[in-house]
Amino acid sequence: MKKIFTLLFVAGALSIMSCGPSQADKDKAEAMVKAQMDSLAAVAAAAMAPATTDSTAAKPDSTAQAK
Repeated sequence: MKKIFTLLFVAGALSIMSCGPSQADKDKAEAMVKAQMDSLAAVAAAAMAPATTDSTAAKPDSTAQAK
């Protein structure tokens, strides 16, 4: 009787372990996360672009004497 319960326990444990996501599902989820991160990086770069171009623009020297 003890051997039967041990066999059933092992079979149950193996069946639970095999219920995880497949490699294709993992790859699909990873690709989705990468696409989201790329999208966020593009938005952040676009938001920073006007600020960097405006701050580097030449400004008149306020300490220069008018002639």
